Amino acid sequence: MGRPAAPRWSRKATVVLVTVLCAVAVFGTTTQSWVNVVLAQSGVRMPDIHVAGSKAATAVTALAVVAVAGAIASSIAGRVARWVVAVAIALSGVGIVSAGLTVLNDPRAAAQGEISRQTGVANGPAEVSLTTFPVLAVIFGALLILCAVWLVLASRHWAGSSKYDGAAGRSRAAAKGSASPSATAEEAADDEPLDAIDSWDQLSKGHDPS
Repeated sequence: MGRPAAPRWSRKATVVLVTVLCAVAVFGTTTQSWVNVVLAQSGVRMPDIHVAGSKAATAVTALAVVAVAGAIASSIAGRVARWVVAVAIALSGVGIVSAGLTVLNDPRAAAQGEISRQTGVANGPAEVSLTTFPVLAVIFGALLILCAVWLVLASRHWAGSSKYDGAAGRSRAAAKGSASPSATAEEAADDEPLDAIDSWDQLSKGHDPS
């Protein structure tokens, strides 16, 4: 008898997709204005400065890219590698939350570099206000941390990676001399239920996942 079907919440495609969407959402916030600055010098109103998230919190963009790459990598990674990927995604989420809270706590400091660049004045009078985008970045960063935990729990129900775990299984079988290549392939396929990503992997290698 085969193993019972994996629960819906643990489906690989769902976990990967949600994690990617959260990371892309974080990246999207960095393209928008996080801090708005109104300058006034000698009673003359200067053009407003809109500081994008990529300038107010430079690390957030890179961390979002790391999370996207990690989510995609988790779909083909082996069991041990998934733990490494989950840690990377969790750390990315922690970094995003930390950077976002830093901007929320001191928006003027976050905007100071852009103010100096555009005006040439380091500490001139200015009115600083926040938009909703740093709050959204913090929220999606926290969701990335939850996605990392979800990945660890859900991946226990995933089939082994056909590229890595399958190769390891064939190597162990060859060393023992106790199974033929075709039998090993069948055992790797029957080990756990296949989702859409695993089925595509099997088809690309000429195997029928059904």
